[in-house]
Amino acid sequence: MPAPLSLLCLPCAGASATMYLRWRRLLPRWIEVVPLELPGRGSRLGEDFVEDFDALVSLLCGEHEAALRGNFALFGHSMGALLAWGIAQRLRATGRPLPRALLVSGSAAPSQRDPDRFVDMDDDEALIADMRKQGGTPEELFASPELLRMTLDTLAADYRVCEGFAHRGAAPLPVPLHVFAGREDDIQPWRVEAWSAETLNAGFSLDWFEGGHFFIRQHEARVLAALVRRLPQSVAGEADVLPAIA
Repeated sequence: MPAPLSLLCLPCAGASATMYLRWRRLLPRWIEVVPLELPGRGSRLGEDFVEDFDALVSLLCGEHEAALRGNFALFGHSMGALLAWGIAQRLRATGRPLPRALLVSGSAAPSQRDPDRFVDMDDDEALIADMRKQGGTPEELFASPELLRMTLDTLAADYRVCEGFAHRGAAPLPVPLHVFAGREDDIQPWRVEAWSAETLNAGFSLDWFEGGHFFIRQHEARVLAALVRRLPQSVAGEADVLPAIA
């Protein structure tokens, strides 16, 4: 069996780290899924949201200092992809160990984010419309006023994190970078392809899947198979095969 690898996973906007709990039983045993919870949701529901990108990255690096060492990789979907990249950048800036790989999903590259993405996203009606457009939200949530209120508050806070993000021309990272994207997502392909400039001769891949923004749920088995395949070969081993996923 390959050497154990910790896969630290960051959630998308409006979500909790629980979105990754299924992966613990679907991925090979040598991959330890470590969902990173953000303030204001899930097990941290009583905490205030952190609505500044740099402050949130700094907080996560401090809270998970022990996990951000050794044999680990970072994964994030949508906003989580941006946070994963930010964590890797901060680790390098502070002289700390870098991940074995950075895996990002459903996100434009940091340098090519759409400046109009969060325009007029400042009320419940707009947020609900955006949730329905993106898909991936169970209809039962819309029918529950309490759950909907919690989700909208979380989504609004996370959108402020994304809206306030500023790319300051950070140098490419010396780690392998692997991108997953949905063909029917509304992110223009060139914005996704621009991730290739974020790694420095360390290996880059881009896997496209059928589906929209939440292709990672629509085609979970294929995404997880690609994820295992893209992890460093010195860790995964060329002969390692992902079990069938129902």
